[in-house]
Amino acid sequence: MAISGRMAKARAVGLIVTVGVAMATFLLAFLFLITYQLTIQFRQSIDLLKPPTMWKGVFPAGLLSLGLAGSASATLLYVSSYAGTVTSLSLTLPDNDGSSATTITTLEIISNSTDCGPNPSWLSLDYSKNFLFCLDEGFNGPYGGVTSFLTNDDGALTTLNKLDIIQGPVSIAEFGVGGHGLAIAHYSGSSVSVVGFTPEGNLTLVLNETYALEAPGPNPERQEAPHPHEAILDPTASYVLVPDLGADLVRIYQADASTLELTPVAPLTVRPGSGPRHGAFLVTTEKTYFYLISELGNTITGYETIYNDNKTLSFSELFVIPTHGEARELPEKTGAAEILVSPDGKFLIASSRWEDSFNITNFDPNNSTEIPSDPIITYSIDRATGDLTKVQEFAAGGRVPRHFSINADGNLVAVALQGDGRIVIIDRDVETGELKDYVAYADIEGEVTAVIFYEDYHTI
Repeated sequence: MAISGRMAKARAVGLIVTVGVAMATFLLAFLFLITYQLTIQFRQSIDLLKPPTMWKGVFPAGLLSLGLAGSASATLLYVSSYAGTVTSLSLTLPDNDGSSATTITTLEIISNSTDCGPNPSWLSLDYSKNFLFCLDEGFNGPYGGVTSFLTNDDGALTTLNKLDIIQGPVSIAEFGVGGHGLAIAHYSGSSVSVVGFTPEGNLTLVLNETYALEAPGPNPERQEAPHPHEAILDPTASYVLVPDLGADLVRIYQADASTLELTPVAPLTVRPGSGPRHGAFLVTTEKTYFYLISELGNTITGYETIYNDNKTLSFSELFVIPTHGEARELPEKTGAAEILVSPDGKFLIASSRWEDSFNITNFDPNNSTEIPSDPIITYSIDRATGDLTKVQEFAAGGRVPRHFSINADGNLVAVALQGDGRIVIIDRDVETGELKDYVAYADIEGEVTAVIFYEDYHTI
C-alpha cells in the first residue's frame, strides 16, 4: 500500500517517483544478498556434517555388496534361456550421492515368461516403443518363432503376438522407417528372413531366403551347410550384414527402409574355415570400421568399410589377430563368441568359450571349491587407424560366455554364462576399459543364451 500511495503522489512530482523506486530497488537487492550469503553458509555447515562416501570390497558371494553410501536405484535386465524362459531381473545399485543411508547391490528375479517358446535364443529391445522381441530357436522343429512383448515398468512382460518362422533363428537386427522390421539370421535353417511389426506389436512375415552349399567347407563337421549367425544393421541403416559361419561369408543386403525388402549385394569373403560368427561397427569422424569375430578360427579381423557409389560395400582388411591378441595353444573345442564396441567407441570387448583358463572363488559362500571360468578380452581402439591394443583378460564369471552386453554408462557388463546357468554383473572402469570385480550374480535355470539391459544407447 505504501508503494501505491507514493506512486499516486508521483503523478505531480516525477522526481519523487524516481528516488522512491531507486531506494526500494536498493533495499530489495541488499536483502537478497544477505539472504543468499546466509543460505550458502548454512549449506556448507550441513555438508561438513555428512560422512564421506566410502567403498568396501566387492566379493563374489550370493548377492554381492558394493557397500557404497547412497540411495538405491534399480535397473531392469532381461535374460533368455534354453529352459524356455525369459526372465526379468532387477539390479539395485547404490547411488553415489553423498547421503548417509547405506545400501547394497542386489540382483533379483522379479518375473518369468514362457511365452517365447521352448528354446529362447536371442533378445532384442526397442526401447522407444517398449517392445521386447524374443527368438525361439525351435530345436525340435519344424519351426522356430518370434514373439513380441510389451515391457512394463515393473519388469513384467505382456505377450503381444507370436509368429512361426523357419527353424533356427538366433539373432535380430531392427530396421526400417521408424523401426518396423526385424532382419533375422537362422543358424540351423540356413536362412535370412524379415518380419514386420505394427505399432501394436503384431508380426508378419515379409520374406525368407534359404541358402545351400555346393560342398562342405574346410570344417565339414561345422560347415556342412550355411549357418547365418547374426544380423547386423550398418551405421547408415542402409545395409544388413549377416556373418555366415558355414559359408565363410558375411552376406550383405541393401535394406529398403520402406518396404523392408533385402536385396543381396556382393558378400565379404573371409578366410576358409574361419567360421565368422558376430561383428561390430565403429564410426569415427574420418572412417567406419568393422570388426569380425570368427568362431572356428578364433580370430578377430579388422576392416575399413567403404561405401561405394553403386550402393554396395567394400572392405579393406586392416589386420587379423588371434582372439587373445597373441598366438597361444588353446583347447581344441575353444570357440570365440561375442564382440562389442563400448558405448564411448574407445574399446572392443570379446568373449571366448570352452577354455577354462581361470579358476575363481565360488559364488556360493558355503562352497570353498573354486569354479572354472572362460575369459573376456578387452582391447583399446586406435580411432585413427582402427588398430587394437590388448588391455586385459578377465574371468567372465564362469563357463561359456555366449553373450554379454554393456549398460549405457559403460560401467557395467552383464554376462550370460550358458555353461553354468548364471548371469554375472561385472564392474567396469570406463576410462581404462578394464573389468574390475563382480558386482552381483543370479542363477538362471537352463542354458542362458542372452542378457540385455533395459536401456537405450548408441555407440559413438
